Amino acid sequence: MARLSTLSRILRRHAARSLMVAAIAAAPLLTVPAIQDAARAQELDRTAVEKIVREYLLANPEIMLEVQDALEKKQEEMRVAQQKQTLEERSETVFNSNHQMVIGNPDAPITVVEFFDYNCGFCRRALADMDRILEENKDVKFILKEFPVLGEASLAAHRVSMSLVRNYPELYPEFHRQLLSHEGRKDGDVALEIAQFLGADRKTLVDDLANPESMAAFSEVYSIADGLGISGTPSYVIGDNVVFGAVGYDRLKPMIDEQAGEGG
Repeated sequence: MARLSTLSRILRRHAARSLMVAAIAAAPLLTVPAIQDAARAQELDRTAVEKIVREYLLANPEIMLEVQDALEKKQEEMRVAQQKQTLEERSETVFNSNHQMVIGNPDAPITVVEFFDYNCGFCRRALADMDRILEENKDVKFILKEFPVLGEASLAAHRVSMSLVRNYPELYPEFHRQLLSHEGRKDGDVALEIAQFLGADRKTLVDDLANPESMAAFSEVYSIADGLGISGTPSYVIGDNVVFGAVGYDRLKPMIDEQAGEGG
């Protein structure tokens, strides 16, 4: 009896396992149709939702303007935050770089940083704004960031400018004014002619054109401009303000006056 009882238990366990295997094998057959039905229902729901959304937008197109306004506002907030971070993290490079040129009193407490390209017509027009500000306020200096963005001719002209800064820094303010004011396209030859007219030795400048310091200076300016969201010229930094375009004397002066009130 003991042996029969043990055999019986073994047979029962084997039968139970067989039933479990059969149930597991049958499960996919039972669940696939259910999954397919659910997918069809989901697709029907998605189609219905898309139709409702489309009809709503067609009936209320002004909501797209609200979405666009919200997007632009968010992008502006992100841009301002990026500008603030750049000015905080790279303040020394923005305002005290070894590659920058200063026009005005070097010890003036108020600083206007200007990004410019010698072939920029707007920069040419903005030159009068700089001169007027410097004439009226001896507590202001302009830091000029050479930012050649208008092609190979501009790059060549700016290379000459950087060579002149290294070899004849005392000529730079007048060179800058004359080159920027020059009629027509400015390139390396035009820049060299103006520099030579002002008293620089042409050969000295030409021999220094390949100096890697020039590209280091341009790379530094490009990097700062990228962090500040600057892609065109002229652009300015006055305190915490980043200003795009030739906005004119009347827009720049209040920001400068604000800096004077804050102690520079």
